[in-house]
Amino acid sequence: MSSEEKHWMQRTRLLVGDNGIDILQRSHVLIVGLGGVGSYAAEAICRAGVGHMTIVDGDIVDPTNRNRQLQALATTHGMSKAALMEERLLQINPAVKLTVITEFQDPDMVIELLKQPFDYVIDAIDSISPKLHLIKTAKEMGHKIISSMGAGGKMDPTQLKVVDISKTHNCPMAYYLRKRLKALGIYKGVKAVFSTELPLRDSIMRTDGSNFKKSAFGTISYIPAVFGMTCASVVIRDLIDWKEVK
Repeated sequence: MSSEEKHWMQRTRLLVGDNGIDILQRSHVLIVGLGGVGSYAAEAICRAGVGHMTIVDGDIVDPTNRNRQLQALATTHGMSKAALMEERLLQINPAVKLTVITEFQDPDMVIELLKQPFDYVIDAIDSISPKLHLIKTAKEMGHKIISSMGAGGKMDPTQLKVVDISKTHNCPMAYYLRKRLKALGIYKGVKAVFSTELPLRDSIMRTDGSNFKKSAFGTISYIPAVFGMTCASVVIRDLIDWKEVK
């Protein structure tokens, strides 16, 4: 490791120690979905010093993304979210090993993707069907996974929780996901980030149904970011087996 690499991770090393840094540098984390949740999760994972990342998103930046997504700028409309995230992550850590996938993942592609030995999977998908396939396949293949529930229609970041998906409530996305997972025989065993805040129902709108998404809630700048950062925190703490100071 170069002196520059040691220096930029100095503050992280003070917190997690040499062994923690070594574990993070040897780890491979998959992030699926690079919108408001996934873009912040990916950046936090990179800044923590994870050595190998695979990032997946087949979408391009839309003007409506600018209120909450890291890649979404007035100058990036129509550009690949994954490609933009690749550029950003390499500017943070030029030494990170990046695998970038710019295609939407159908069920067969998810199976092929998850044949790789990932140390952790972050599910930041915002549509039920692809989310369901990712969780189901990850569990079947023995991957550790953290799944973000719905960040739309919420305003209060202090109400976020990390629980088993069976204990989520007040979240429409979690409700529909639990229902479909139960039909597959999956009742628990998936870590989930969710908010206990009831979503503002009046903020929902219909969409054109593309990418498995028929509706969307309104969003504020900081809520998806906090969801993403929370997902990243679970991954980092689990990878290094972090024990809270008592």
